Amino acid sequence: RRLNRRPPVTLLDVFQEHVRRRPRRPLILFQEEVYTYEDVDRRSNQVARLLARRLGLEAGRTVAVFLPNHPTYVWTWVALAKLGCPMACLNCNVRGRALQHALAAAGATVVLSSPGE
Repeated sequence: RRLNRRPPVTLLDVFQEHVRRRPRRPLILFQEEVYTYEDVDRRSNQVARLLARRLGLEAGRTVAVFLPNHPTYVWTWVALAKLGCPMACLNCNVRGRALQHALAAAGATVVLSSPGE
């Protein structure tokens, strides 16, 4: 039924519903750190504001994300979803020609990566 709704229910819609209903429920356990739905929502809002102000990101602009497996990846994804920016997920272990191909195929004008990537 959810897929037949117009507009369809997105993962962002589901996330925001969880934030509203269960803000303090754990969402991510990473090493010794626990992040609640509320934590991820707050951090994603900060990232969204930063990306919009500093990079001028707006809806429809594709962003390639080249980040390691870390909670930052989650709130970056949520931030981009809130901005309406499609996210091209790049495997941070890919290098050389495979990475060039992935970037070209994504059509992204912005690449977000961590230092050293």
